[in-house]
Amino acid sequence: MELVLLTALGVGGATVFGAGLGFLFKNPSHKTGDIILSFAAGVMLAAAIVGLLLPSIDFGKGKSAIFVTIVGLFCGALCLNLIDKLVPHLHKITGLDQETHPDKTARLNKVLLFVIAIAIHNFPEGIAAGVSFGTENTSQALIVAGGIALQNIPEGMVIIAPMIATGMKKSRTFFIALTTGIVEIIGTLIGYFAVSISTAILPFALAFAGGTMLYVVSDEMIPETHAHGNERSATYALLLGFCVMLAFDFFLG
Repeated sequence: MELVLLTALGVGGATVFGAGLGFLFKNPSHKTGDIILSFAAGVMLAAAIVGLLLPSIDFGKGKSAIFVTIVGLFCGALCLNLIDKLVPHLHKITGLDQETHPDKTARLNKVLLFVIAIAIHNFPEGIAAGVSFGTENTSQALIVAGGIALQNIPEGMVIIAPMIATGMKKSRTFFIALTTGIVEIIGTLIGYFAVSISTAILPFALAFAGGTMLYVVSDEMIPETHAHGNERSATYALLLGFCVMLAFDFFLG
């Protein structure tokens, strides 16, 4: 339980860490941001496959195991698809740091919507980290949590500049970033306790979590990193991130 709690704090704290970097590097180049986010996408892709989907099949029963995994994967993706329709995320709210809107209140509301969207998306990602501990395979659970945490760092950086640009105080900006991290901590603990109470739901829960991560990578991270003319660099960064997590899994074995 102590390891789960530390992992939850690490996953949520990654957003806060990213926010801290956001104060230092307020306007990183698109190429730098795309490479970092692509590396994180590769990490999350490997984590979803190695740490969630393959264990989902392994923990399933008989020939129906693959069908449970497929259904769980699509349920996870559809869940985030529904959230996307209700609250848009990264690639659907753009240009916040460059926007010069005459109505400051309207601009601030748009920025806060952006932050709320991140917080809402962080919740199922936290659940994914918590559910992964249900396999009792610590290395795989850490792979999943590490992938999510790494993705949270550039996300934390992204939310800082728009809020500062609206004139919001740095202390309040940091508090809001902290709140998005706390949401992920709560999700991690809920995911862990859910599979601890009933191991029967573990195969579906693992696949559901894997589906949410694959959705985030395909629908949000890859389009975002390919939107500024840095497709080649982003692709190799994704492959590097994927290989790093494969090596991590191999050596922890």
